[in-house]
Amino acid sequence: MELNDLIIFQKVAECGSVSKAAEQLNYVQSNVTARIKVLEKELHTPLFNRHKRGMLINSEGKRLLEYAKEITGKVEEMKLSFLDQAGASGMLKIGIVETVIALPHILSSFNDQYPNVELSLVAGVTDQLVQDVIDMKLDGAFVTGPIRHPNVEQLAVIQEKLVLVSKRDSFTMDQLTTTPFLLYHKGCGYRGRLESWMKVEGIIPRKVMEFGTFGTIIGSVSAGIGVTIIPQSSVIDLVASEVVEEHQLPEPYCDITTIFVWRKDSYITNTLSHFIDEIQRHAYLLDKNNDINL
Repeated sequence: MELNDLIIFQKVAECGSVSKAAEQLNYVQSNVTARIKVLEKELHTPLFNRHKRGMLINSEGKRLLEYAKEITGKVEEMKLSFLDQAGASGMLKIGIVETVIALPHILSSFNDQYPNVELSLVAGVTDQLVQDVIDMKLDGAFVTGPIRHPNVEQLAVIQEKLVLVSKRDSFTMDQLTTTPFLLYHKGCGYRGRLESWMKVEGIIPRKVMEFGTFGTIIGSVSAGIGVTIIPQSSVIDLVASEVVEEHQLPEPYCDITTIFVWRKDSYITNTLSHFIDEIQRHAYLLDKNNDINL
């Protein structure tokens, strides 16, 4: 078994297709097929269920996938530990939820200090971003906390209030049951908090519309299509200009903490270490001034 076999295996599992995996790896399809067969022969078990549309990983394949991720991740970590330098350089891949109001300040300050670092930002919802950190697809991520996972370290960045946002200036609980909720996809921390509150109140929404971006959600709310839940800091200007109205949520559902997470047992490069230091500095300033507009 070779390391490259595990890399090929992971790509086939991800794509669900030998042809797609071969294309992304820039290999000929027959080579990918042959390496998968070598793995199956060596492990004495099929790793995929074959069908006309591709290959679906089976239970034994899923078991191997966990080992493969760990092995290839450790190899990459080993490379980084030898290539790492005293200063911050290279690429830093960071996950974000779109409404982290402190993020521009952190990124701007970090970029000024370490211009040789190439920052790559990946937007998503909390659950998926945390999983990507655990799978070593991301160096770290700004998500909604707290997170309870043995492989995750976390650092509080900012505490905020969640509010309901609508076009109208008031509405009753009965109206909430007939008003569409405009939310991020499943796995969003804000959505999870809202669903917990609705469950306690016995509210069953008539319709839930899912969106992928803050701009689309808030634009739809301002058009009167429905209501959403969002950090208060994200809509201060829109509320002040009377584009939308905000409505308070009861305790404890209104309190939200944005945290930065990274994998606990992974090698912390100097670049990531400097980035965490920058987050800590801004988190201190935010707490000291009690003001998100630095």
